[in-house]
Amino acid sequence: MAAPLELSCWGGGWGLPSVHSESLVVMAYAKFSGAPLKINVIDHTWRGSRGDVPVLTTEDSVVSQPAKILNFLRKQKYNADCELSAKQGADTLAYIALLEEKLLPAVLHTFWVENDNYFTVTKPWFASRIPFPLSLILPGRMSRGALNRILLTRGEPPLYHIREVEAQIYRDAKECLNLLSHRLGTSQFFFGDTPSTLDAYVFGFLAPLYKVRFPKVHLQEHLKQLSNLCRLCDDILNSYFRHGPAGTSPAGQEMIDANLRKLTQLVNKESNLIEKMDDNLRQSPQLLPRKLPTLKLTPAEEESNSLQRLSP
Repeated sequence: MAAPLELSCWGGGWGLPSVHSESLVVMAYAKFSGAPLKINVIDHTWRGSRGDVPVLTTEDSVVSQPAKILNFLRKQKYNADCELSAKQGADTLAYIALLEEKLLPAVLHTFWVENDNYFTVTKPWFASRIPFPLSLILPGRMSRGALNRILLTRGEPPLYHIREVEAQIYRDAKECLNLLSHRLGTSQFFFGDTPSTLDAYVFGFLAPLYKVRFPKVHLQEHLKQLSNLCRLCDDILNSYFRHGPAGTSPAGQEMIDANLRKLTQLVNKESNLIEKMDDNLRQSPQLLPRKLPTLKLTPAEEESNSLQRLSP
């Protein structure tokens, strides 16, 4: 009997089995290849304390990172690319590299760095699924990790700061989306009638961008103009995740949206309370040993400054 395969990942919302792109890549590939994964949603547990998911666990192995997990599944004879030619395999590697270089930074920025999206959607959603007190710490840590990941790939001299590379990030992402749309054309999947690794990556990166309801929809609006890419996401959701783990039926979406609005209001009240405490500290110089910076940069930097101002 084969060893059980357990995938730990973030849960879903907005009709998605997971809102986390890299978790979605692995979940989609497993569906395409027939790998019998047991999905372990880490919402509301301490297992997500580091935020380093997805993680595949077997009786004698622990594998993280989508590329390594997919390679492990192929070695276990779960291969979604067995019908691809050598050229198609090479094209797959090239397009995945393109996605990670050109599209992923914009996806990370949309979720974790854009202030309105982070404080209205991303932070409340993840904080509501992380146990206290990690809910106060981990979203900010994930935001800083996303920012560092963006700057690592895009912050080349003389562009060192996120504000300086933001416009270039979105230009590159739109070009990447246009290229993917042209490559897909009218085909059902990128290499014919059967989904493959490339379809899993495109779905994982695009589906959250397509489905999550953000106040700032700069890249989302461009994606929705590319109807064949949106159709690809919808087809995969309907064919493979209609009753998927952690997915959300359309009937339950209204309730989720209402709960998210309530949670956002609570987060905003918390932010207002912190601002009032900051005002009190500024009005009482004896309580503040040194002048602290008030420049607002990224969500993570803003949270870090707030914690410093509240420190004794």
